[in-house]
Amino acid sequence: MTIYVLIAVMTLALVLLGSSVRVITQFERGVVFRFGRVRPGTRGPGLALIAPVADRLQKVNMQIITQPVPAQDGITRDNVTVRVDAVLYYRVVDPVRVAVDVQDYGSAVLQVAQASLRSIIGKSELDDLLSNRERLNQGLELMIDNPAVGWGVHIDRVEIKDVALPESMKRSMSRQAEAERERRSRVITADGELQASRKLAEAAEVMAEHPAALQLRLLQTVVEVAAEKNSTLVLPFPVELLRFLERATPPETTTAASTAATAPSEPAPPTAPARTNGAVPAGRAVYPAAPDAAAVAHAVAER
Repeated sequence: MTIYVLIAVMTLALVLLGSSVRVITQFERGVVFRFGRVRPGTRGPGLALIAPVADRLQKVNMQIITQPVPAQDGITRDNVTVRVDAVLYYRVVDPVRVAVDVQDYGSAVLQVAQASLRSIIGKSELDDLLSNRERLNQGLELMIDNPAVGWGVHIDRVEIKDVALPESMKRSMSRQAEAERERRSRVITADGELQASRKLAEAAEVMAEHPAALQLRLLQTVVEVAAEKNSTLVLPFPVELLRFLERATPPETTTAASTAATAPSEPAPPTAPARTNGAVPAGRAVYPAAPDAAAVAHAVAER
């Protein structure tokens, strides 16, 4: 009988010892409730002894929790329907408040995140959702962190993952991007034409000061054209060359050339001279001298 009693006592002691010893891992903290009232302080990692029957140990995870926020449909401030999802990173900073103040802190944080995401969609424009996400992430983090601080939870980071747009809006944005690219290309082309025209104006001023440069340029163009295997060579005759010849021609020659140009195409035949002793009679017509090339060019230009 004594042996049986000893065995029963040892068994009861082992059961009580097993119920009073708890193992807490490194990333957890233990909150002790004694007869339903929370004990001050928390139990750290390792072996934790609690009073059997009277105490109850609740473990709280202190790791950073990654919580995906389901996609939320909303209308932006510029009346565009979008579908936005996000991801939330948070951790517990006060295990006692997490265990006492909120029933399920994970679900509570998720619901606040969904409501804050819908609110931030309604307050923002489409361009902000697409290009200014950093500011929206900060605003969303503040909106979620305000109620979470009272629960003993700290929001580390909030990131907007994706913004889904309707197909019609995608096509409109694609056309807008194409139009913007076309506008940029036209502006660049016009700027190039402006710079080229300025350079050509400077070149024209140099050629005006040195007329020989125009002839050299003409000869260079002929050399470039003749470099190819061509059977026909087209030689341009610029109007500037005619003007140069006009300026180089004396005024008397220019007047004679103008008179010759305005004369009839078929001049009247001269009268036959009378036969004398070798002398030319006074009434014989004498043909005028042929005008030079500059005068002919000037006459052609005037016509």
